[in-house]
Amino acid sequence: MSTMRSMLRSIFACSLLLVEAAAAADGQPKPSPDASLDVYANPGKFVDIGGRRLNMRCSGNGTPTVMLEAGATADSMAWYKVQPQLAKSFTVCAYDRAGLGFSDEGPMPRNLDAEADDLHALIVAAQIKTPLVLVGHSRGSNIARRYADKHAGDLAALVLLDPPAQHIAEFSPAWAKADDEGRLGAMDIMRQCAKAAESGELAQPPAKLAGCLRGPDPQFSAALNAAQRRNKLRPAFWHTLLSIYETNSLFDEPVSTSEHHGALPILILAADSTYAEVPPVERKSLDAACAKTNKAIAATSTRSEIISVAHSSHEVAQDRPDAVVDAVQKAVQLAKAQPSVVR
Repeated sequence: MSTMRSMLRSIFACSLLLVEAAAAADGQPKPSPDASLDVYANPGKFVDIGGRRLNMRCSGNGTPTVMLEAGATADSMAWYKVQPQLAKSFTVCAYDRAGLGFSDEGPMPRNLDAEADDLHALIVAAQIKTPLVLVGHSRGSNIARRYADKHAGDLAALVLLDPPAQHIAEFSPAWAKADDEGRLGAMDIMRQCAKAAESGELAQPPAKLAGCLRGPDPQFSAALNAAQRRNKLRPAFWHTLLSIYETNSLFDEPVSTSEHHGALPILILAADSTYAEVPPVERKSLDAACAKTNKAIAATSTRSEIISVAHSSHEVAQDRPDAVVDAVQKAVQLAKAQPSVVR
């Protein structure tokens, strides 16, 4: 796999399958399906946010509520390791953004403002108690920051999991150019997949569209594999995916100097192996871009901290769920130290 395709797969993964099936070695038995994941074969609770529905999954008890915002095109299943652990101490909710998972399609474009507005509508419609702790991964961390811009009073703290490096061209113009070219190529394929979904052809795709859908994941039951396939057969999924790619500019612009979050606690989890598959020389530039982005985000609050997470790829919630849980617990303690924020 090329460097570009590898990074696109890591940061802008097109699949809804958040649990990657490890390729079985020759002669080794395939993994058995994980029955605990079958909860994701069906929607949780549909919440009407004004003529369309978002799928939400809440569990646990306790204050404050912790809201989980997945990355890129991931859905609530991204938090299958983290949510049960957090639910031991807090009320914790995850949801499928518009057009993803079981949620209805939303108006286009699906940019950061649209996603933040949907989240606010969900919190209001579901009567979720605020202020809450908002946890965002990757692109979800940018949605979380945009939400903080718009609805600061709703938040007790932010926990940001491996925010994408911004303004990469400053450190690696070649990588930025390759990313733009790779994104355009990926969008051409997505458009073909979208047309096939609209016509019903995607259910039995011709050879040229075989890459639109993955085969069954051996770690999933038949029911979960079928649910994942049905969701990806929806035109809504492909429309949403295209819009995310079209409107995403996370790599292009630096963190704005006008972004300020006052004394809101912000904990930034920085994975140590985000760019593990990138050649060393290029990785050094990308790591520098990540470090600058994290420092710029931290500078938006007077109470922020960057926490290095060892032994983790970009997928922190899968690789180090313990680190995510610890960060949320620390964020809650910081929030409680503020008078009248969390009681």
